Amino acid sequence: MRRFFADENFAEVETPALQVSPGLEPHLAAFRTEIVAPDRARRRTLYLHTSPEFTMKKLLVAGEKRLYQLCKVYRNAERAATHHPEFSMIEWYRADAGYRDIMEDCVGLLRAALRASGHSRFSWGGLKSDPFGAWDRVSVADAFMRHAGVDLYACMGDDPRNPDVTLFAQAARKLGLRPVDGDSWDDVFFRIFLDRIEPKLGHPTPTILYDYPISMAALSRPKPGDSRLAERFEIYVCGLELANAFGELTDAAVQRARFEADMDLKEKLYDLRYPIDEDFLAALEHGMPESAGIALGFDRLVMLAAGAARIEDVLWAPVADV
Repeated sequence: MRRFFADENFAEVETPALQVSPGLEPHLAAFRTEIVAPDRARRRTLYLHTSPEFTMKKLLVAGEKRLYQLCKVYRNAERAATHHPEFSMIEWYRADAGYRDIMEDCVGLLRAALRASGHSRFSWGGLKSDPFGAWDRVSVADAFMRHAGVDLYACMGDDPRNPDVTLFAQAARKLGLRPVDGDSWDDVFFRIFLDRIEPKLGHPTPTILYDYPISMAALSRPKPGDSRLAERFEIYVCGLELANAFGELTDAAVQRARFEADMDLKEKLYDLRYPIDEDFLAALEHGMPESAGIALGFDRLVMLAAGAARIEDVLWAPVADV
């Protein structure tokens, strides 16, 4: 992997795992700790990062044009066949580029990984995926229509930034799914997606699933020419999510509003808030270039290349369980 990025003129960087803010995705749980002054008189709460994203974007503002990092990241309350509380991630960014440039990086990277593994196909869960063939590139809306017969645009209603769950819940019930009282629009999205769409993705070739609803934009920018959508894509191989990418949002005010909304949701769901990284927002205000970036689960990539059933099969040693 390092050879791939060296050939593409990326600088390898190393940023601290200890951060003021661990990442603000509403459903991720972070590990919390304290930094203590040598005299023990002062303490400050810090977190192990769930992604190196904020710090790497500060480096974009500082002038780096192409950078990547292969590092450990930490997510609490996660343990399953494809989840582990500590795992390896590759994250990379291109300044003066768009999310379609990152798509092409992914094609080259996955092909390089498979060549290095000595195998001819990725495999997982009884499925095979050939990255050397033409990849399936499908929008989220087209995937919902193709695999579930659901018109995603109609289910957004009149305000795509705050979509009404009613129409979406009706569509889910027609599929035999059972939304419950209190489900959000995102909840219904994932009920349909996980049941009808995700298992169909990433085989017999990898899938690039692109242009997410703007209400699910996270740190991505709105798609020029279509305010209903965000420049976000994910990579799927053998039905397994491998990577999440953005055409990066550079507007500090919009990003702050999204962060605060995400923390309001986290507090409502989990009675928990994480601090906002004010230094990151200051960097956006200073000026981040047009750019695109992605986070890719390295251990999952190794699983796929090795045909391993569980993430722990490709770790030297697992983290102790509860």
